[in-house]
Amino acid sequence: MTARDEDAPTPSPSMKAVVMAGGEGTRLRPMTANQPKPLLPVVNKPIMEHVLRLLRKHGFTETVVTVQFLATLIRNYFGDGEELGMKLHYVAEEVPLGTAGSVKNAEDHLRGEPFIVISGDALTDIDLTDMVRFHREKGAKVTIALKRVPNPLEFGIIIVDEQGRIQRFLEKPTWGQVFSDTVNTGIYIMEPEVLDRVAAGEVVDWSGDVFPELLREGEPLYGYIADGYWEDVGTHESYLSAQADVLSGKVEVEIDGFEVSPGVWVGEGAQVSAEAVLKGPLYIGDYAKVEAGAELREFTVVGSNAVVRAEAFAHRTVLHDNVFIGRGANLRGAVIGKNTDVMAAARIEEGAVVGEDCVIESEAYLHNDVKVYPFKTIEAGAVVSTNVIWESRGQRSLFGPRGVSGLINVEITPELAVRLANAYATTLKKGAIVTTSRDVSRAARTLKRAVISALTAAAIEVRDLEVVPLPVARFHTSQSGVSGGITVRTTPGDPESVDILFLDSDGADLSPAAQRKLDRVFSRAEYRRAFPGEIGELTFPSRNVENYAHDLLRAVDTSGIAEADLKVVVDCAGGSGSLILPSLLGRIGVDVLTVNNRLDEDSPTDTAAKRNRDLERLGELVSGSGADFGVRFDPVAERLSIVDEKGELVDGGRALLAVLDLVCAERKGGSVALPVTITRVAEQVARAHGVEVRWTATAINELTKAVQQGEDVILAGDGRGGFVIPEFSPTSDGIAAFVRLLGLVARTRSPLSRIEGAIPQAHLLRRSVPTPWAVKGSVMRAVVEAAGDRELDTTDGVRVLEPDGSWALVLPDTAEAVTHLWAEGPDPDTAHRLLGEWANVVERAEG
Repeated sequence: MTARDEDAPTPSPSMKAVVMAGGEGTRLRPMTANQPKPLLPVVNKPIMEHVLRLLRKHGFTETVVTVQFLATLIRNYFGDGEELGMKLHYVAEEVPLGTAGSVKNAEDHLRGEPFIVISGDALTDIDLTDMVRFHREKGAKVTIALKRVPNPLEFGIIIVDEQGRIQRFLEKPTWGQVFSDTVNTGIYIMEPEVLDRVAAGEVVDWSGDVFPELLREGEPLYGYIADGYWEDVGTHESYLSAQADVLSGKVEVEIDGFEVSPGVWVGEGAQVSAEAVLKGPLYIGDYAKVEAGAELREFTVVGSNAVVRAEAFAHRTVLHDNVFIGRGANLRGAVIGKNTDVMAAARIEEGAVVGEDCVIESEAYLHNDVKVYPFKTIEAGAVVSTNVIWESRGQRSLFGPRGVSGLINVEITPELAVRLANAYATTLKKGAIVTTSRDVSRAARTLKRAVISALTAAAIEVRDLEVVPLPVARFHTSQSGVSGGITVRTTPGDPESVDILFLDSDGADLSPAAQRKLDRVFSRAEYRRAFPGEIGELTFPSRNVENYAHDLLRAVDTSGIAEADLKVVVDCAGGSGSLILPSLLGRIGVDVLTVNNRLDEDSPTDTAAKRNRDLERLGELVSGSGADFGVRFDPVAERLSIVDEKGELVDGGRALLAVLDLVCAERKGGSVALPVTITRVAEQVARAHGVEVRWTATAINELTKAVQQGEDVILAGDGRGGFVIPEFSPTSDGIAAFVRLLGLVARTRSPLSRIEGAIPQAHLLRRSVPTPWAVKGSVMRAVVEAAGDRELDTTDGVRVLEPDGSWALVLPDTAEAVTHLWAEGPDPDTAHRLLGEWANVVERAEG
């Protein structure tokens, strides 16, 4: 449906049009840094498209377009004009020739007939048919469309007599020179002989050169004072004003879409929640999405395929196509370029302009009138008060703590997955074997297909394991002859995000060195290609789960389980663990009650609400059925939560201590690997059984490295439900940990609540402090200086040890603009005091 689409006036059959579309629009940067000014959208259509539709409306169906800056983009967008019902010709300038020289360059297409000249980057609805009538009635050589404006300083002033004949010109005057408020709009109707006054191939301007000469010679130059709308979209302020004027009906242009309520226009296929707050006039483009709780206020334009998340707010703001606005973001009077992501709780103030393909990370703040040029990243929590032209105010790395992570189809797209897989393949030899796998989600399935295509195209043999638990994928990747693996899963706790995990030949996450190598290939786009005969094969190995279960039961001690007559409740969380757990438990002789034992595509990851709800139900089932204990796996079976025989949840840190106590009591020697963030109560538990603790850094691969390097390591754990069972695998494995726990409980014959209750209580607290990337180094220096003579441990971050055994750890996050702090003391008060002390040190160092 088209708004304000009137019958075309009487056409001007013998007159062609020249559209001037060569301007760079330097005052509109960064919006025009990578696109010509005529392609800037006004209510979701390029300015030049509005101009062409006006010409067609008034019968100008054959048009010559003069182009220079980024000319190919204009040609590609409009083509030959067929979609607009016009015939377009293009004439390119090798060098700028001025307003008159540019038209002279197009003279061959005008065939000696009168023609109209109009700017391709000004918004207008001037009655061109009436202007042609005026030109013919006056017998004019040149007719200039004039408009009265309140501030004429930026325009050429023209004064006319009572008949409309031009008396005087003045280009861009000062206030002392202002003698009229009628200005030159840059719309001209000319007789063909005027072009004889323009030298070919030279820089010539209409207002500065040709018109004054014609005036001196007494030629009939007339000014047509137009009643319609005209706006030279030359500044950011006028760009926003043009949007508001279209939405307010001050200018007659076509608005594509449906007016669903007064002043609220919605494009084809757009999804707008009934619970979104819309206060028009405003426009929402084709296939855009506005979620419940979002608020769009007056004069806001949402581009095609843009997404506005819940609780976001936009007022007098223009979002170009494919923009993502995160939950709780706040934008006022801003312009956001295409393909830019504004993440959760970011704030962008009046007059700010963000170029295309930028990332404004969560909680960043852009002051009034800040300009961010294309392809920049503003780090989370940054406060930006100056323009960002050359550098990114962020140090975002490709890899985070869970591989490469991001919002589905916003940060992580099939295109990105292909490039990542190409980079990974390039780090391997041709003909190498790589496994692929995924969780139950549809997004993971789509991305895995893209990964497989890229790998095989780069001469990699792919073994697709399809949907399997992550420990099963790691197990098969560690088999002889396999060089690595890629698995795709929904981000834990965030159903709208996805992780792409890259595995090495041991099935472990890539080491930092391997990540940097992949990152280098990716950033340089130095991808390897295979010749047709080298394209890799895709195979689907059989009995993936069965082979894993067979090797697991051979490696882990299950003695005593059958005799103990254990009863357990297992929650598979609707994840891939349901493919193996019931049959595995049946093979080792456990009476098991399973819940959520199905693949749930609609809920592929844990949210806090879902996890808490499931654990509450699990506790009820355990206590009500008289089970020995219960476990709930995460959806990829990598981690587990434990409920004791009373139905009480044993939290991650206490669960680690309980399992640690059981393993150490049974083995009575060796060592355990734990990250430095774990309570030092673990040392008391281990030493009581003659076991040493090896403290490691917190990165995921550090526990794996400790297990691989230490032949005597009997257990590793991270305190968040992740356990490494070294006799089976060097990587985190919830299934193996569960089987190990079954054997320990069976042989101990002691309830979990008694085991956990005998372990001393820990007083360990944690806090995170936002820290800009630029000051992280100075923050850590300040921490070392503040420690003075106290003992320091630099295994990961800086751990400051107090004489009484209390300690505090300050650790900068590797992926986000934040610093994490831990503090432990003999009592809660000491821990609170320590945490506050070192948080103050960090905050003072940030300035």
